Amino acid sequence: MNTMSKPQSQSKQRHVGVDVGKGTLDIYIYELDRHWQTSNDDKAISELVGQLNRFKLSRVIVEATGGYERSFVRACAAKGLPIVVAQPAQIRQFAFAKGVLAKTDKIDARIIALFGLMMQPPVRPIESEKVRFIRDLLARKRQLSEARTQELNRLHKAPKTIAASHKRSIKHIEKELQWIESKLDKAVKDMEEWQETKDILSSVPGIGDGVIYTLLGELPELGTLTDRQIAALCGLAPFNRDSGNMNGKRRIRGGRAPIRTMLYMAMLCAIQHNPVMKNFYQKLVATGKHKKVAITACMRKMIVILNAMVKNKTMWQAT
Repeated sequence: MNTMSKPQSQSKQRHVGVDVGKGTLDIYIYELDRHWQTSNDDKAISELVGQLNRFKLSRVIVEATGGYERSFVRACAAKGLPIVVAQPAQIRQFAFAKGVLAKTDKIDARIIALFGLMMQPPVRPIESEKVRFIRDLLARKRQLSEARTQELNRLHKAPKTIAASHKRSIKHIEKELQWIESKLDKAVKDMEEWQETKDILSSVPGIGDGVIYTLLGELPELGTLTDRQIAALCGLAPFNRDSGNMNGKRRIRGGRAPIRTMLYMAMLCAIQHNPVMKNFYQKLVATGKHKKVAITACMRKMIVILNAMVKNKTMWQAT
């Protein structure tokens, strides 16, 4: 039995899978059983989008490949094509579930198209160039912060003969961080549509610019989802682990790691300076909760509060 046979009732749909490489794009239109390859450069992408625009497409699906897909995604969005950026883990799990173990560029493009047909992922608006720039700055800031931490750890163990090298490296990283932060400040100020949300978030004790910029850039859904949805999106919703007579511990997983990391650092400050979060944390610890579990609960409570504040357009109230 062919594990990739086509459903009978999808003849009017057109799902395009695009396997993105550094130098090439493999395109597969599932319903037409048509495959071809082109270069991953601006000229070839422009021609490809023109070709795809002739079809009445349901979805154009690509994997997030760390940046190689950006030019194609932007070109599709500019032409109004229904572009979907899927997570590689989802595609791999889907291929495994279908029993597809072979791997070539053509097979990958076909399985991506089949994923779009079978799973029907939602087509969402693609972020603007300004938002993409802010997210790139946030990513670079995280990289530099990690590099600084690594150098500081090395400095503590370094012999005196090379300590000066680590100090020079740390000084250079801090200079780069200052440059990134100045660019972030300017870029966020230029986003007029974010100013109301920024003012709302700024009213919360313990929430600084680092958290605010991360939420604005990495969590555009803030204020539009339910409590459960926003917590799950941040990886702060505990999942059940029950089977038969076994009741396992609830654990958080998945979600957007940069937001979760930034909220954790913010909570370390908030449980000291924000009366609401401080009282909530102390109550949890007093009932026997592990401190890390209590901090995670505070993170969930905070993102739910922020979500409600943005949704209702209200400032922080310490009640």
